[in-house]
Amino acid sequence: MRMCFAAAAAAAAVLAAAPARADAIDGHWCAGDGRYLNIRGPALTTPGGRRVEGNYTRHGFAYVVPDGEPGSGASVVLTLVDDRTVHRVAGAGGGTEIWRRCAPATS
Repeated sequence: MRMCFAAAAAAAAVLAAAPARADAIDGHWCAGDGRYLNIRGPALTTPGGRRVEGNYTRHGFAYVVPDGEPGSGASVVLTLVDDRTVHRVAGAGGGTEIWRRCAPATS
């Protein structure tokens, strides 16, 4: 019994020290056509460069496209598929767009 507890404690220590993987929708996202957006908690910077507040969850985000941008007034839903992929659906009956995490900037 004592040996099992020691092994379990050692395994827990190793797992706790392992680096955490990104598991949130926060970050910079890029579309294949050059558009990009940024999510930081409940704040989003749209592809048109405007900051809006939205409904944020760790794995999703919803907002309304602001005036002056293509599709203004439409609801947009972003859903995290995996660490590098988000699905974006704009408007009722809109198709699903696949967005990827943007590549790190180079100097």
